[in-house]
Amino acid sequence: MEVIIKKDKKEMSKEAAEIVRDAIQKKPNLVLGLATGSTPIGLYEELIRMHREEGLDFSQVTTFNLDEYLGIPLEHPESYHSFMYRNLFDHVNIPRQSIHIPTNSLQNIDSFCEWYEDRIEECGGIDLQILGIGRDGHLGFNEPSSSLGSRTRIKTLTQETVEDNARFFDGDMSKVPRLVVTMGIGTIMDARVCLMLANGSSKVEAVARAIEGPVTAEVTASALQWHEHAIAIVDEEAAAGLQRADYYRWVYENKQKLIRGEFQ
Repeated sequence: MEVIIKKDKKEMSKEAAEIVRDAIQKKPNLVLGLATGSTPIGLYEELIRMHREEGLDFSQVTTFNLDEYLGIPLEHPESYHSFMYRNLFDHVNIPRQSIHIPTNSLQNIDSFCEWYEDRIEECGGIDLQILGIGRDGHLGFNEPSSSLGSRTRIKTLTQETVEDNARFFDGDMSKVPRLVVTMGIGTIMDARVCLMLANGSSKVEAVARAIEGPVTAEVTASALQWHEHAIAIVDEEAAAGLQRADYYRWVYENKQKLIRGEFQ
């Protein structure tokens, strides 16, 4: 896993946006996996700026979101449909027919999950998957103990995740849906590139366990250690628990010199 440590969330978001921009410019019909939550908002803001000021073109991009709450109206301000349109889709030129977000309905849910997996495959697979990480080390809504080979399916949220997400529901845990549909770890691991973002002191333990701890279903983000091309971009606060932080900084700062063979 490549680990990039930036000063703060703003710098983290800028670095991530540059990776997404470069991927789109290299492959205009990029299949892009997207995440919700507070972490990627800065990334989406920077992509919107690039679209408006630099002409970054999303017209051939196809997107797949990681997850959605079940039983919540799509128009609810905290549904992930609302989140994505508010924070990205309403501001860039991704065709609406190219946007895929998991259903919010329990009706025919098993068939939907199969369809979602098939649709990703029909589009050629996800080229670049954006990820956050939960305080307990989960990816998407793959809570601790989730199978590392899992596919898109229903999950029940842990009490810790409900507590964390209550801030989006006026602090009222009773308003937080308990059931969700999420891409599985196996689905995420099929992406050609995984880009995980983390910031803030609340993510210190999760980041350390995901990047340097054992690979375990108790920290589903740790599966990224097995990924052929995983990148973690974290800010200084989130990196505070990394034992090899100085090494990661040195590699990042000297990457181009290393590639050019200037170090022996």
